[in-house]
Amino acid sequence: MLFPTGVFALFFALVFTLHWGLNRWPLADRLWLLLASAGFYAFWDARLCLLLGGVGLWAWGMGRLLAVGGRRWLWPGVAGVLAVLGLFKYADFFLAEIAGRFALLFGWQPPELLGLVLPVGISFYCFQAISYMVDVSRGDLKPERGPLNVVLYLGFFPHLAAGPIVRAAHFLPQLQARPDASRVPFIMACLLILGGLVKKLWLANTLAVELVDPAFRDPAGLSGARAALAIYGYAAQIWCDFSAYSDMAIGVAALLGYHFPRNFDQPYRAASLREFWRRWHISLSFWFRDYVYKPLGGDRGGRWFTARNALLAMALSGLWHGAAWNFLLWGVLHGLALVLERLLGLEGRFGRIGGVLITFHITCLGWVLFRATDMDTAGAMLAALGQGGEGEAVTLWLVAITAAALALHVTPPHWPQRLEAALRPLPAWALGLGFGLALVIVLTLGPAGVAPFIYFQF
Repeated sequence: MLFPTGVFALFFALVFTLHWGLNRWPLADRLWLLLASAGFYAFWDARLCLLLGGVGLWAWGMGRLLAVGGRRWLWPGVAGVLAVLGLFKYADFFLAEIAGRFALLFGWQPPELLGLVLPVGISFYCFQAISYMVDVSRGDLKPERGPLNVVLYLGFFPHLAAGPIVRAAHFLPQLQARPDASRVPFIMACLLILGGLVKKLWLANTLAVELVDPAFRDPAGLSGARAALAIYGYAAQIWCDFSAYSDMAIGVAALLGYHFPRNFDQPYRAASLREFWRRWHISLSFWFRDYVYKPLGGDRGGRWFTARNALLAMALSGLWHGAAWNFLLWGVLHGLALVLERLLGLEGRFGRIGGVLITFHITCLGWVLFRATDMDTAGAMLAALGQGGEGEAVTLWLVAITAAALALHVTPPHWPQRLEAALRPLPAWALGLGFGLALVIVLTLGPAGVAPFIYFQF
């Protein structure tokens, strides 16, 4: 079920109405949210709910063991979740690589792969399950007495499919307290939802259909200018697409009385790779910092150990995104750039504007690896940059839509808060009418079909 659809609008209207109607009975309300989240997930495949429920029960059970048996249960708990993630996401990749090597060396016929379908959102809820167990082991969170809140935390529908990755210590206390309708940031939630719809429907989908997808499908037919525009276009598309989902997820959760952390902060304004990862997919960046980089030793133990830890964390981040060599190399590229930036003291050396331009183009180079279906496609796309004027040329429309998407990074950082403050004095009927008309306009002028969000594949 996709956010920008009529089906979701009807679904959310029902969830919203019953949620606030059941607010006086917390247990019934949480059961209703769990049922609604299961229905949301079952829209893809009802069997996925069994897997999600199993991971939730495992995390809850391990949390209880951690409470009575100590930290020795942490690693078995984490290993169990990683085994599920590894089976569905990485088993076929490693089997194919191993079988290919044996076939090359010994002439053996590779066995058939498992052919498991990657469940939507599995990377996100597995990381949240790990967050719960680690937070309990560290004493940042008391273990839940029953499994309801843990399963709902993992499967809460606004963030189930593509995040943000919400920490257990941040969200579970919200489930334990009754939501207060008087504190719902209605205006900001609506602004986030409308802004997300514009970014997804008007910008990301247009860039995908008219520029990025055709270019990466046949890089050999591109002129150098068209290849460069497609790379810039993908940088704009993936930001518009993913930040749109995050904004809508935050807005939808806010209308239900729950707070999600911000996930994007104009990342292409970053003047260094270190700053970029504080602005891009913030929930994942800080998850790897707190649950991978720091446990490895962080920046303790000297600069070479720090470099190793950063490189390993970024390589694992690349693999988190997908079981393919291009994702691994994407993570390694960012890891090496972060290491060199720190070892050579490059951060801030080129001034603000120079740092932004350098960081943006390193990021765009990485996006070629990220978007390409395989390494051959990535190589062909980079080779197309040297094609000169031959091949398919650029158009003013494609330049304009790419520039418009990237131009959102030069808007004032706090303009949504300023707009919210300007709208706050308006009466409720005027706000409702205004947001309703804006929603109709956005959906009417948007494309007829809605492509799945990019991060659904992770």
